[in-house]
Amino acid sequence: MKVGVSTACLFPKPIEESLYELAVNGVNCTELFINTHSELKKSFAHSMAKLLQRFDITCPSVHPFTCEIEPLMFFSEYERRMNDILEYYKLYFQFMNIVGAEIFVFHGGKADKGKEFYCERYSRLYRLGKEFGVIVAVENVTRCQSRSSAFIRDISTILGNEFAFVLDTKQAIRAGETPFAFLDAAGKNVVHVHISDSGEMGDCLPIGRGNFRFKPFFEKLNNLNPNASVILELYRSGFSTISELISSYNILTKMTEPYTNL
Repeated sequence: MKVGVSTACLFPKPIEESLYELAVNGVNCTELFINTHSELKKSFAHSMAKLLQRFDITCPSVHPFTCEIEPLMFFSEYERRMNDILEYYKLYFQFMNIVGAEIFVFHGGKADKGKEFYCERYSRLYRLGKEFGVIVAVENVTRCQSRSSAFIRDISTILGNEFAFVLDTKQAIRAGETPFAFLDAAGKNVVHVHISDSGEMGDCLPIGRGNFRFKPFFEKLNNLNPNASVILELYRSGFSTISELISSYNILTKMTEPYTNL
């Protein structure tokens, strides 16, 4: 199990500045949140790879800025949109190959057009990712079909070995479910986690500000997939200083020491 911090925590600071700030504060693992098209250029990707290498930081995952248009592009009846977005997403996969990332975060569709239709469209992206050595993983998002643990269980059964899952703890709570329900639904297909604390003060809190049951969560995650990565994802409004963010990261690192692959 590897613990890191998303560059999205420092948005709207540019991604390279966010990465540098995390690096100089001792973070050795990060998810890169791509914010705009120009950041997918090969020259930019190589500059990010050099920065990662300079500070010996691993990058297990990449999050796309185009997640908001995925319902339109992947899940409409207009086939040309699907073909075009598959070509565009090759840019993400090429970026990932350069920076050494393996997991691609996919929000998916909003409207319920049936599980079979969803699986057919997701499978095409999953197989394309596989050609690049990338794992395309569905994330549970409240505004999307993936908000339901029952939906995740069902598509996991349909897709079999062609399915991977990103669990977002705050999104599970916002959907009126528990993160544990999604662990049960996805099982060994959980490859990645976006984590934060939660409690009476909110569902996206710095670690230690809520009452999330971290110990049983990490025990269960480790039993399902000991190689899963865990990324701290806080909204910029949820913490005041970089030291507060780093404190959360350090607490998580300590919590997961028993499950760290040495």
